[in-house]
Formats: sequence, structure tokens, C-alpha cells
Amino acid sequence: MSAKAISEQTGKDFLYKYICTSAAVQNRFRFAQVTAETDLDRLAQEHPWLLTEKLVVKPDQLIKRRGKLGLVGVNLDLNGVKQWLKPRLHKETTVGKAKGILKNFLIEPFVPHKQEEEFYVCIYATREGDYVLFHHEGGVDVGDVDAKAKKLLIGVDEKISEESVKKALLTHAAKDKRAVLASFIVGLFNLYEDLFFTYLEINPLVVTKDGVFVLDMAAKIDATADYICKAKWGDVEFPPPFGREAYPEEAYIADLDAKSGASLKLTLLNPKGRIWTMVAGGGASVVYSDTICDLGGVDELANYGEYSGAPSEQQTYDYAKTILSLMTREKHKDGKVLIIGGSIANFTNVAATFKGIVRAIKDYQQPLKEHEVQIFVRRGGPNYQEGLRVMGEVGKTTGIPIHVFGTETHMTAIVGMALGHRSIPNLPPVAAHTANFLLNTSGAASTPASSRTSSFSDNRAKGVEGSAAEKPVAGPLGKTFLFSCKTCSLQPHKQLIDPVSQPKVTTLFTKQTKSLVWGMQTRAVQGMMDFDYVCSRNEPSVAAMVYPFTGDHKQKFYWGHKEILVPVYKNMSDAMKKHPDVDVLINFASLRSAFDSTMETMQYPQIHTIAIIAEGIPEAHTRKIIKAADEKGVTIIGPATVGGIKPGCFKIGNTGGMLDNILASKLYRPGSVAYVSRSGGMSNELNNIISRTTDGVYEGIAIGGDRYPGSVFTDHVLRYQDTPGVKMIVVLGEIGGTEEYTICQAINNGRITKPVVCWCIGTCATMFASEVQFGHAGACANQASETAMAKNTALKDAGAFVPKSFDELGDVIQNVYDDLVAKGVIVPAEEVPPPTVPMDYSWARELGLIRKPASFMTSICDERGQELIYAGMPITEVFKSEIGLGGTLGLLWFQRRLPRYACQFIEMCLMVTADHGPAVSGAHNTIVCARAGKDLISSLTSGLLTIGDRFGGALDAAAKQFSKAFDSGMLPMEFVNKMKKDGKLIMGIGHRVKSINNPDMRVQILKDFVKQHFPSTQLLDYALDVEKITTSKKPNLILNVDGFIGVAFVDLLRTCGGFTRDEADEFVEIGALNGIFVLGRSMGFIGHYLDQKRLKQGLYRHPWDDISYVLPEHMSM
Repeated sequence: MSAKAISEQTGKDFLYKYICTSAAVQNRFRFAQVTAETDLDRLAQEHPWLLTEKLVVKPDQLIKRRGKLGLVGVNLDLNGVKQWLKPRLHKETTVGKAKGILKNFLIEPFVPHKQEEEFYVCIYATREGDYVLFHHEGGVDVGDVDAKAKKLLIGVDEKISEESVKKALLTHAAKDKRAVLASFIVGLFNLYEDLFFTYLEINPLVVTKDGVFVLDMAAKIDATADYICKAKWGDVEFPPPFGREAYPEEAYIADLDAKSGASLKLTLLNPKGRIWTMVAGGGASVVYSDTICDLGGVDELANYGEYSGAPSEQQTYDYAKTILSLMTREKHKDGKVLIIGGSIANFTNVAATFKGIVRAIKDYQQPLKEHEVQIFVRRGGPNYQEGLRVMGEVGKTTGIPIHVFGTETHMTAIVGMALGHRSIPNLPPVAAHTANFLLNTSGAASTPASSRTSSFSDNRAKGVEGSAAEKPVAGPLGKTFLFSCKTCSLQPHKQLIDPVSQPKVTTLFTKQTKSLVWGMQTRAVQGMMDFDYVCSRNEPSVAAMVYPFTGDHKQKFYWGHKEILVPVYKNMSDAMKKHPDVDVLINFASLRSAFDSTMETMQYPQIHTIAIIAEGIPEAHTRKIIKAADEKGVTIIGPATVGGIKPGCFKIGNTGGMLDNILASKLYRPGSVAYVSRSGGMSNELNNIISRTTDGVYEGIAIGGDRYPGSVFTDHVLRYQDTPGVKMIVVLGEIGGTEEYTICQAINNGRITKPVVCWCIGTCATMFASEVQFGHAGACANQASETAMAKNTALKDAGAFVPKSFDELGDVIQNVYDDLVAKGVIVPAEEVPPPTVPMDYSWARELGLIRKPASFMTSICDERGQELIYAGMPITEVFKSEIGLGGTLGLLWFQRRLPRYACQFIEMCLMVTADHGPAVSGAHNTIVCARAGKDLISSLTSGLLTIGDRFGGALDAAAKQFSKAFDSGMLPMEFVNKMKKDGKLIMGIGHRVKSINNPDMRVQILKDFVKQHFPSTQLLDYALDVEKITTSKKPNLILNVDGFIGVAFVDLLRTCGGFTRDEADEFVEIGALNGIFVLGRSMGFIGHYLDQKRLKQGLYRHPWDDISYVLPEHMSM
């Protein structure tokens, strides 16, 4: 959602901080908040004025007309405030249809004033600009301000002035107050713009001789502008509408949503209800809520919510477990139902998201059984068959009744099943994968050269009555009509397109359309190319890509069976110069950069259509885009859209889903039906419905869910009216806005003559006690005429074909289509199979259709899921368990969770081997390299390369030698004698400096720990016996640190209980123990490198007097 209501306290705080006006704004920051936890005596200490002034107290919970409801206490002292609050604070009250608890109050100074000193000011956003409303009589009895108030429209990018305010708004205001009012209104408007308000109302605004007083205020801000306004806004809290509690689960999901590129929404309506939903898609979620309410389930509907935008498995798991946790807290006498629904996804991997839901169901299987929960699933989209199979399997394994349906079932049919209004069919098993449609089913040995490229009805007989094909009606795209009918009193205010605007093209896409794609969206581009190929286009529709974060290069894609290269440019200008045939931009830029990249694109006259995919672009930016587009004759599709599709010609990005859906919905060739929808997911559902009930789609556009889409329903409906190949039009409208009334007027005055089937979703909104913001930013009715019910009635009265519910939409479309066929307006043509397109290897592997030997195997780490896993242990568990570095090493090296003492021993070994001064060969080499100006990696490598049997590499060798001698039953003396006889050194014995008289404290520390904690030290004891023999011959032949670690580690592996004898021996054999020295000493080498850099040591040259020059005698003459 974009426009969100803020509390009065937050709104006034913004105003007092940031308004810039010459008017004297009084009582700045003089307000105090009161809740049930507030100590009023302490509050008085923080705000001394509470004790000295008369006060006003009122609830601050988004309640309208508080004065009329008796919810304002006026002219009270602090004791009076306390008495006034007693019967109200934390008590339930009813406001309209909503019942709620009064829990948050605001205390402000009372402002004595006269009635004639009260004024009304309001600023609100519309598509064409911002309206400033002013009435010279404010207060509780202001009445119908829309009819009474003076209005001033400040167009997009226009500036407000005091002169224009005085002239347009203040003609009835007292002359002595006009200057103050004008200055204040200008300052208020600038504040409104700077802080991205969408609505700001002050009633009353009081102006006295002392200055300006803001008494009551209501406001909304554009929450999507948070990244712009964060510094000024701070952390804004958005209170729920009165009558609906703010639940912590809602806040949790909102936090997930904020941290995700996907969309996750949750609103709790009735936590005790028996009907719960988990719906994919902003539009689909509204349709499911509508259907539940239509079938009498409004009182039992527990929640509204949606997940969309390809959430990850972990995100859907977190979302699903929140829903399941809520619905299994309180039992219902009739049991409960969970509706996991959705339209046909465009790009979301259904199986991947279902994995998260399945995990949650498994976690909650016992509570779900106890609460007698039945689950109904309907979904389509990429890999949906696998998702449905997995969902069905979890039902069988857990014993939870889960009923699973795919695209063969109408989207909302499961609602009737869940509520007992229709029987649950026994469907045959769904296909195992999505590859079925990718094979040539014509029976011919070769792929046909081309598919049908014309509409089914293009070859019909001329002169059929009722057709608009022979008499195209001229008219500029986007022309608006003013509507007045018995069901609506919508008044004209402004044309959508100014007279100075450039005309826009009627045909947006052809078979020759070339596009640029902004953003490195390789999957979407490949999908477009596959669509182009299956439509038998001669060339790909994507001419190039623009991606400013890399240099110019080529990107590889598939064109049918062969690979092609598509240029990628760093700069838009280069792309435009080198591809003058491009006339469409598909903009995948993020919400932060979509505005700039779109405005830049419109500088190039060759572009006539731009699709903006990003969701969450601030409305002020969108309106600037719309204005520029109208001036330049550019059609904007979006923002917040999946795009659109013209079968047989062109598709935008991910529209229409993957190739199996393209083929199943016959989108590779044109039909006779054109549609326009707000929702991207629902547009794909329309593809499915239309393909099943008619000869298919001619063109379909999803204009996007924002309040101000770049193009509106009428723009596209009028294009379809003027397109001969379109024989009937389908419009899927939505609650919010009034654009559907323009369609009504166009039908009434004959501008639209083709049959229009229309349904507005969101009919459930009027049944809810409190306001619910649906998934789309624009899906909110601000007045009665914007409700879905009002618009559906108006459309029906105007002559559009309006079903009774979304359930019947397909039937109505089929009836209209059959009638056109019967009249000869549409003549179905023979179906021609499309060319086949090979499946991508990655997708075939995802579906389990192919297998291939892996290049290499790993068993210690898995980074593919939502959480990094070390040897089967999630990284979060690694930290929770506090296993430390030693435990982490145990997981990655030995694939075991080692005992605590073993982890500590490993860490001690790393500590004692970390460094042994600059003189040893490894440190010396590292220092020489560092001083030669080499980088860290090179210097470290130089030091590590010296490690071997002579330096540091004796751990493995010592472990092997001592183990072999001990295991063979050889006595320590026999072992020493044999090594001497064989002329071999005993690895791990001997030290250059340390001796029996000067012991190595590192060894002593380790020995004390091992003796105290290890279950057994047989090999260590054996080595110490050997040390007694060797030191009797020479005192420095001690068991050194390498030897000690080697033999102690063998004891650890053999006796800790985590390894078999063979496994312990294998780790010794493959060199695991030397890794301890390498890892430990790397810390020291890095320290030496940093030390030399910090000391700024120059190039090292070894002194000649430390070198013994021994030359051959004949050379020394």
C-alpha cells in the first residue's frame, strides 16, 4: 500500500517541524499522548503547561467526526481531563459499524476563539495534480465541503503562489486574514509536497490575532517514499483503522515484507473465525475474499492477506507458519478451513513456494488435526504440477485432508467446496511436470514453419451487422467522457489528457516490434525470446539490454535451438543510437531508479511504449511520469505490473508465465478477445479463462495496481474498440478510483460499440466493519462511488455484460462469445500447432526430467537453501549452540559435532601454533614478500609453501609413525632402535631451542588439558615414553608441539566416540592434522604481513656479511 493514514500526533509533529511560513503557527509541539499506562502526574511534570492551561482531550485513533460523536473534551483542567477519561480510556465504543477500544488519546491546549475565526483546509492528491480545498467556515458543522469549498488545482510539477491562493480560495475570507491564510496555505502545500503527503486536512484551522492554530488534523503519507523521506519522517508508526487491533503477527509480516523484494501482507479480521486464507497475488486475494463473502462467509472470514512477487521458500514458510499458528489457537465447533489459492503465476516457481508451506504444515500437523482443519489448494504457474503433487503427498503422509486442484479448476471453485456449497470432485492425477506442452503434438515429423498469425475472425464475410471493423471510429487515445447515470453522481472535473498532449498510437505491438530491456533480467528476456520463437517471429523482439552497472558486453540467449548474442549497454544513449528500430522499453529498474530511467527514456522520440515493472514507486514520481508521457505521446504500462501480451506478436517480460502456460492458453496466436486488468496474476488467469471459453486472447494488458497507473482502463478499451481484430472486450476492474464510469459513458454515447464484459473485484469491502487495504495500492474506496458494487451496478446499467460474481465471469464471457459466433461476427479458424522450443537444461533439471553426473561432490556444506548448512547443521544453530571455531572446524573437517572438550582442544592447538616468531622459514618468507610490495594473498602463500616435514608439517608424519609403532605392539625402546637402524628421524621429536631443561610451555599447556579432559591418552603416553628414551641421549630431543598435537589428535579421534577406528585412521592418512598447523600458522603469517605494512618496511636485502661466499678455488684468483 502507498497512501497510509498517520496519527494526528505524527501529522502535527511533521507540520510543526518542517512548515515554512511567515504566519505565526502557535502551540508548536504542545501535545501530550495518553494511554492506559500513562501516569498523568508524571506527564504533567514533562509538560508543565498541562497544569496552567485549559485543555482539550480527544482520541487519536483515525476516528472521523469525533466532535459529533461526543469524543472531544473541551475547556477542561487536568483534573477535568482525568474525569473525562475515566469512562472512556480503554473502554469499548462503537463508531459506525466498527467496534473498538479507545486506547490512545491526545491532550492539547484549549484555544478560545470565535466561530468566524474557524476555517477548513484540505489538500489531496489526484492523477492530474493536487487539489487545495478551502472554506471560510470550518468546524464540526462544516457539512459537505466537496460541494461548498473553493478548489485550486496545482498541476503536477506546478508551483503554488500566495496570489493564486488569494484569488482562487480566499474570496470569502475576511480581508484582514487573507495574507496570513495565504502564507500558511502555501507553506502547508510545500510541506505536503516535500514530505510526500497524499492527504492533509485541517478542520478547524483557527486564525486569531495571536496567529494560526491547527486544532484538528487528519493525514495520509505515501509510505513508498520512505527511502526518500526517512531522514525527516524517522520511524513512522501507521495505526490500524479504528475497530481493528494491531496484532503482533501483522507487524511481523509487515517486517518480513519490508525486508523482502516479494510482497507479504496480513490483516486479521476475526481471529476466532473458521475461514482462513493464504492466497498468492494481490488481485487474487481480493477475488477469494469476495467469493467467501458472496457465499455467506463474511462473519467467519478470519484474515485477509497475500503473498506474491516470487517469495523464497523461507519467506513462504515464515508466512505460512504465522497463519497456521493463528488459526490453531482457538477451536471452532465446526472445524476450520484453510484456502491456499491463487491465480496462474507469471514467474513464481509454485513448487518452491509450496515447499515452504509444506514445511509449515508438517510443523503444525498435530494442531491442525486437533482443530479439524481442512485445506483446499488451487494454483497454476511455473512448476505448479510438482507443487500440487508435493501438497497432495503431505496430506497423505500427515493425515490432514488436503484437496488439490490445478488450472483445470476455476480459480474460486475451491471456496464453494470449502464452504460446502459444491461437492469436492475426484480428479485424475495431475501431470508430473510442465514439459507436456513442449512437444509437437501435430503428428508431423517436422515443425511447421509458421503458426496462424491472424485473428480467428479475419477471414469472415464482410458486412456483418454490429461490427466496428469496417467503420473504425477516430479519436485520440485517452479521451475521457463525463458520466452521469441513475446509480452515480460523478461530476466532471478535468480531462485525463490535456489538449496539448501528443496523440498516442493505437497499436502498441506488432510482429516487428523491437524492445530494449532495462535491467539484467535474463530469465525474462529468455522467456520473451521463447515466446517470439513459438509465435514464428523472424527475429527476437529484444534488440538489446541496458544495465548501467557493467561495461558494454554481449549476453548469450537461446533462439530456438541455437545460441545468439544480445548486446548489453551501459548507457541508454548508446543503445538508442545503435538500435533506431526500437520503440518499446521494458523497465525492470528498482523502485529507486525506475523514475530516473523512465524519464531518461522519454527523451528519445523513437520510444512510444514503456512498461514499468517495479512496485512501490512514490505516487508523486508516477504522476510526473504520466505528465511527461502525455506530453510526448508515450503509452505507459504500469508501474507495479507484470506487463502485457499480444499473442502471436509480443510479450512484456514475464507476462503469461512459462512456455507451457503460453501454449496451454494458446497465446502463441491471436484470438478475438482483448482484455485489460489491474492485476498481473489475474491477467494470467484471464488468459486461462478466455482460452477455455473463446477462441483466445487478441491482446491483454495489466495496467498495474497503483492508484495512478500510467495508462488507465479507458486508454486500452478505446484502443481495442478501434482495432478491427478485437471482437469483444473484457475488463477486470477493481475497488478504488472511478475510471470504470468513463467506460460506462463511452458505451452510453456510442464510442464503444463492441461487447464489453466487465467485473470489478473488491465487493467484499462494504461488508467489513473496518477499512481493509487490499494488496494493490489503489484498491481502496475513498467514497461510495469507488466501491466495487457501485461500479458493477453502473456498468450493468450502461449495457456492459456484468456477471453476478467472479465465479460466473467465464460463463458470461462464453455466452457473449457464442453469440458473436452465432451472428458470424467471429468465425473460428483452424488451429495450427506452433513450433517446438527446447526446454532449458536448468528448468528440465528442476522438473526432474533429466539427470547428469555431477562435476564434483561435496558433503560438508550446502548454500543452496535459505540458510547455510555446515555438515547438516544450519548456521543459525551453529551460533545458538555456541560451538565456537573448534566446533565449526569439527563440522567442516570431520563432519561431526564434536564434544565440547574436543572443540576447546582444537582451538588451543590453533592458538599455540599461530606464530613462533619472525625467524622461522614461513614467517621469514612472508615478511620478505610483504616488504617486496606483494599483496596479502601472495605473501601468505609464500610463507605457507615452506610448510613440510622440516617445518611445521610433522603433525601427520608424527601421528602416522607413533600410531604404526603403537598398533604393532612395538615397545618404545624397540621403536627408537628401529628408527635409528633404518636411518630415519622420528617425526615430532626434537627442537632447536627447547629441551628437557627448558621445556616448551605450549606443550605443557596442551598436556595438562589433554590429561584432564580426554577419556584415554594411550598414544600420548606411548610418545612420552619415547621422549624419555630420546632425551636421555640428548636433552633437546623432546616431544615438540607438532608431535604432541599429532599423537593427541589420534587419541581424540579414536576415543571421543564420534568415529570408528577406520574413520579415525583415514583422517590421519589424508592429512587432516597438518591442516591444524596450516590454519593456525596462517594467522601468524597474516599478522607478520600486516605488521610489515604498518611499519612501512622497505624492500628486504639480505646483508652480505651474513652470507658465506664459497666459490671454486680457480674462480677466486
